[in-house]
Amino acid sequence: MAAQESQIVVNGLWKVFGAKPDQVFQPEHAAKSRAELQDELGLVTGLRDVSFAVDRGMVFVVMGLSGSGKSTLVRCLIRLIEATRGQVLFDGEDICGYSQAQLIEFRRQKTAMVFQQYGLLPHRNVLDNVAVGLEIRGIDKPTRYRMATETIETVGLKGWENYRPHEMSGGMQQRVGLARALAVDPDVLLMDEPFSGLDPLIRREMQDELVSLQTELHKTIVFITHDLDEALKIGDRVAIMRDGQIVQQGSPEEIVTLPSDDYVTDFVQDVSRAKVVQAQAIMSEPDVVIYERQGPRAALHAMRQHKLDAVFLISRSFTLRGVLTKQQATELAAQNVRSLEGATIDSAVTTTPDAYVADVIPMAAQTERPVAVLAENGSLVGEIGRDALLAAVAEDGQGA
Repeated sequence: MAAQESQIVVNGLWKVFGAKPDQVFQPEHAAKSRAELQDELGLVTGLRDVSFAVDRGMVFVVMGLSGSGKSTLVRCLIRLIEATRGQVLFDGEDICGYSQAQLIEFRRQKTAMVFQQYGLLPHRNVLDNVAVGLEIRGIDKPTRYRMATETIETVGLKGWENYRPHEMSGGMQQRVGLARALAVDPDVLLMDEPFSGLDPLIRREMQDELVSLQTELHKTIVFITHDLDEALKIGDRVAIMRDGQIVQQGSPEEIVTLPSDDYVTDFVQDVSRAKVVQAQAIMSEPDVVIYERQGPRAALHAMRQHKLDAVFLISRSFTLRGVLTKQQATELAAQNVRSLEGATIDSAVTTTPDAYVADVIPMAAQTERPVAVLAENGSLVGEIGRDALLAAVAEDGQGA
């Protein structure tokens, strides 16, 4: 797989609040904690030497408790707050060096932001709220209404174009805020705890909606949250912050299974590994597969050798056709069938390499045979037997 291009690169980013912030960079203060710097210098280190990269099309989640620096970070990314030191590169350009005019153009053309507070204009209906960014760009009314209408439909609000914000639930208002951000087709979407003010059920619905939209839109997203379950659910990569620093970053599976220190361990101790470990981590190569060009006697021979009562059958295009049982092969052999092409066989229970173990478990309950793991083109890349699932669940229980 080719390496993805990093759309955002942050290098050594600091934000120090207070008079004479450069004091914190003096050698005698290098090893001091945030609390010590505040006590001795009266300075607050909102961000401390933060570095990370976000690949194009990735959902990068920044997670931390209140005061950890996550909201300061997202605001520094587009200079709503000016960083004290460091680089913020978008597509290789350091926006920290932009003039005010360049910065305004960058914000207008490249990014969009969704806040916890929806910030909708109460006197405007949904259509006009969604179109406001396009209006600021100077796009003519018919065009911006067309673009806004398409985006409203994308977020599931078709039919609500003429309603005003006060006539809608919190979740629907947040959909309007999301639609407003997406309508301008930004390269990067910044989301600062957008769902934290919603009721739990609506919040989960919005998380599912974002995951679903991302499969279609492939936006580069920086998402801020204090909720670990939310971070693990929507993030391709997760960074955990504490006292203005990133203490660990990695895939959701890495964060849960390989915590870097006691702080992260405490965070993840109650998280089910089945929700973050993917099928590809526990699948194995099938002991044997049979191809359509082979006959039923070859299939029976392979089954006897490996003590199996069924095997996966692969088509001439190398995609999975289904499961051939010992009984089916015996009947076909009795009929002197020479090829398995066109033979009636059982369907297989299938999943994808990136499916989570928690989702595979109910699939496995539907069959006595292994779950087939298929690539996008339908080719068989592995299987998951019940032993592998039981081992994953057992490890989860030990972790808990």
